[in-house]
Amino acid sequence: MKKQEYAIVDIETTGGNARGSCITEIAIVIHDGTKVIDRWETLVNPQQEIPLAIFALTGIDNDMVRNAPIFDDISEKVLEMLTDRIFVAHNVNFDYSFVRHQLEKSGFKWTARKLCTVRAARKIKPGLGSYSLGNLCNSLDICIENRHRAGGDADATAILFSKLLEWDSEGEMDKMIKKTAQDQRLPPNLPPKDFEQLPEKIGVYYFYNQLKKVVYVGKAVNLKKRVASHFSGHNVNAQRQNFLKDIYGISYEVCATELMALLLECDEIKKLWPAYNRALKRFESKYGLYEYEARNGYKYLAIGKRTKFQVCIQEFNSLYDGINVLQNLVQQFKIDHRFCEYGNTATGEFFQKKDLTNLPDAALHNEKIENAIAFLIGNRASFAIIDKGISIEENSCIWVENGHFYGMGYIPSDNGFTELSELKDYITPYRSNQYIMHLIYTYAEKYPGKVKRFQTIET
Repeated sequence: MKKQEYAIVDIETTGGNARGSCITEIAIVIHDGTKVIDRWETLVNPQQEIPLAIFALTGIDNDMVRNAPIFDDISEKVLEMLTDRIFVAHNVNFDYSFVRHQLEKSGFKWTARKLCTVRAARKIKPGLGSYSLGNLCNSLDICIENRHRAGGDADATAILFSKLLEWDSEGEMDKMIKKTAQDQRLPPNLPPKDFEQLPEKIGVYYFYNQLKKVVYVGKAVNLKKRVASHFSGHNVNAQRQNFLKDIYGISYEVCATELMALLLECDEIKKLWPAYNRALKRFESKYGLYEYEARNGYKYLAIGKRTKFQVCIQEFNSLYDGINVLQNLVQQFKIDHRFCEYGNTATGEFFQKKDLTNLPDAALHNEKIENAIAFLIGNRASFAIIDKGISIEENSCIWVENGHFYGMGYIPSDNGFTELSELKDYITPYRSNQYIMHLIYTYAEKYPGKVKRFQTIET
């Protein structure tokens, strides 16, 4: 039986992602598990300009690669050296993504089992201050010559690999190179224990950067499976690669139901504003119904753009929706149209000059405005969605008060509540918005048996 061999690879590139950048140098060292048995390196013409920042780091400039082979010319040699060997690199996913992408462009479909010497070193030599190749080699007395060149870094990685094999008394590297080893697909800076602790339960997960700031929030029906999906596949675009490099930690919160996870995810994204969340950030109701009292004592109803510093009576996704509601109130309560504004002012000032002769009695008019507002609020339902809890001793409760999401929490499953205030004692308040209410109403319509309704609460 042929002995397992390893292809230890290092590359230099024009940039940080495989789709938009190209290889400028590649070195491959073949190791048989005991010693180095072959070695090859070459400069590569990337057929694009090498940025000054890359030249400053590697010393490779446009003149050096002008007469070097393009990757197509060396693709067969690269494929030959990699075939049937385990692909080894320091931060393996970076090198692997470039090599795989360039081979694909040359017409070769290639995949391989991978081994990351960053992760292997973390397992076999835990507790070191840094696991970058330079710092790791300093800590372990490994000599690096020609740093930030493919040949020098590949030779240093080969020495590191030999030492790790020698020190690996627990067989960690054998476990890592199994095809099913999940941590081979994990981001390079993520401690494996953060992934391993994830349960296969419903909940919300958080990705943290090096400064321990939340950079992404997601919800999952199966936390472990969903988080793993972020790290699978071979997408090589810059956004994904930057995202993976920015993950230094994971935490999570288990939820009893998918709806609770959705609501928590929405609230956390609004509160934390993570860098890599996009969709829920964009959702904001743009218009609101406002009540104002002018200096002459008359109350006005106005549709206007939402602002952070004004509380509105009702939110709307569009100006059209707001105008419709206001027009219906005007007709139903016979409100003088001169005291209504329909969001057509550019300055944000609602009160425009109008004919103010023959005004209605102020007290009677204001009463109509108050009745219209009370009608809107009175038509808002108050109800709870009672569902399964995290454990059999409890139920989950999502509470809607007067048409707004009040909060959610867990109540004892064997406790029959006689007072509404008793139930609310178990609820953690959250902020409401139209998107959240859409989720809740859709769920309540689909599962009416889980809805417990209450009389409208006075505000």
